[in-house]
Amino acid sequence: MTVPAGASGAAPYPNPRGHGVATTTWRVLLAEARARLGSASEARRIVERASGYEGTEYHSGLDEVVTSGPAAHFDDMLGRRQRGEPLQYVLGAWGFRSLDLLVDRRVLIPRPETEAVVDVALSELRRLDLDRRERHEVTRRHPVVVDLGTGSGAIALSVASEAPTTQVWATDRSRQALAVARANLAGVGRAATRVKLAEGSWFSALPPILRGQVDLVVSNPPYVGEHEVPDLPPEVARWEPREALVAGPTGLEQLEAIVGEARRWLSRPGAVVLEIAPHQAQEAVALAYAEGYVEAEVRPDLAGRLRALVARV
Repeated sequence: MTVPAGASGAAPYPNPRGHGVATTTWRVLLAEARARLGSASEARRIVERASGYEGTEYHSGLDEVVTSGPAAHFDDMLGRRQRGEPLQYVLGAWGFRSLDLLVDRRVLIPRPETEAVVDVALSELRRLDLDRRERHEVTRRHPVVVDLGTGSGAIALSVASEAPTTQVWATDRSRQALAVARANLAGVGRAATRVKLAEGSWFSALPPILRGQVDLVVSNPPYVGEHEVPDLPPEVARWEPREALVAGPTGLEQLEAIVGEARRWLSRPGAVVLEIAPHQAQEAVALAYAEGYVEAEVRPDLAGRLRALVARV
């Protein structure tokens, strides 16, 4: 194929819009994406992903000629986003704290609210460590953290990466979700050696030897009630896995299941950190006290909304 002059060695691509052979640059496609999406930030993300030009290379790459493979990828992503698919799924990856996670329709999209839950979990780990030191307890094994319903692995892998002495178990009853978590596990370096993935519903995925040995249980469980589904944003209701969103008629069913069983798995002292909806705060605290926890509170997220139940034994 003849390479046009000034194309930096790139060949013209067959126009995926069906108009024969055309030559264009990423700058032209960026303008098209902006016009079709009405969002400069989303247009840039799609061009970054399709072109491979990110960071300092992005602006210098905009005038490069687009070849056929990247052009087809761009068209596919742009079309999917226009049809309402969440940008995170379209891109196939999304940032969460220090991680860049693979995400697709098999798992929930990682959100800032859950980043705040990780902050609370890490704070509880520090509190537990200080409590043991004040009791002059001999340092035993590494702290054990269990992430129930791990999905993409966002919580489990963040804890393992940011609390380097922890041993983390990540469970999910969805084999497809665990496949995503396993792919993300490969991208966290040495921290991956301290993470175990297990298939099963909540605590049933764990080996019995962990009973009484878990320092912290953390989870972003389903907490949407059936009656709340019509109020969900269309992007969420249509695209994200329903089983990871909807708990049952009231929305509290899975919170009740985890809080009720966790005490049999926790060490003393130990704690549970669960993501909840802000309107569930009062009921969640009452539930924890009813189950025999000695302390319970709800911490806010970055927007100031009550988000993370903390229950301690």
